[in-house]
Amino acid sequence: MGKAVTAIASGEKDITIVAGFDIDSRQLDGFPVFSNPADFKGDADVLVDFSSASALEHLLTFSKIRKIPLVLCATGYAPEQSALIESSAMSFPVFRSGNMSLGINLLADLIKRACTVLGKEFDVEIVERHHRRKVDAPSGTALMLADAASSALPYEAKYVYERERTREPRSSFEIGISAVRGGTIVGEHEVIFAGPHEVIELRHSASSREVFATGAIKAARFMAEVTKPRLYDMSDVLG
Repeated sequence: MGKAVTAIASGEKDITIVAGFDIDSRQLDGFPVFSNPADFKGDADVLVDFSSASALEHLLTFSKIRKIPLVLCATGYAPEQSALIESSAMSFPVFRSGNMSLGINLLADLIKRACTVLGKEFDVEIVERHHRRKVDAPSGTALMLADAASSALPYEAKYVYERERTREPRSSFEIGISAVRGGTIVGEHEVIFAGPHEVIELRHSASSREVFATGAIKAARFMAEVTKPRLYDMSDVLG
């Protein structure tokens, strides 16, 4: 993802990458890479993170000290990390999204609309598919879509991640979430609304990582102009 963001940013006249953060320090074509964010002493308008949940604390500390808005694009945060993100957003601007794709964020809106119309008469199931190297399951996007559905359903939904130990009929208050890992699948998400005598499916498929990088660039542009501390998401970017 770092390479994808760099490639897209290099073609934008109003964007300059001044530094990168990674495990190993090195010099890339056009900018240095630091293993410790604190070693970067230059100026920046926004910080974009596509690394992993393990980098969160260092990035939050860096952004808070330097007063640089932070765009979090990684997934797999533990509940206590999510709480830390929310509390940090009270001190400086933080952006977080379970998926940076504009299409996925549109899908989340469509899911809310569908749940409002279909209500409790339709069961909601989510199936997500990713490459074999993805470590978190279910994906942050699947949870994001489940949250979108839950917010519009006329009942308090229970997320169910596996059924192998359950020997009983499906509850009417569940949202089932299934994960598939294999090959080089960039990312596929399918939301199934199964009702009486009919099934409706909403599906999004990413063919390359560029869709996520493009969304990150849009979020970076937006956050570079933000000064008010709070937690932002893609709905703020899309207006």
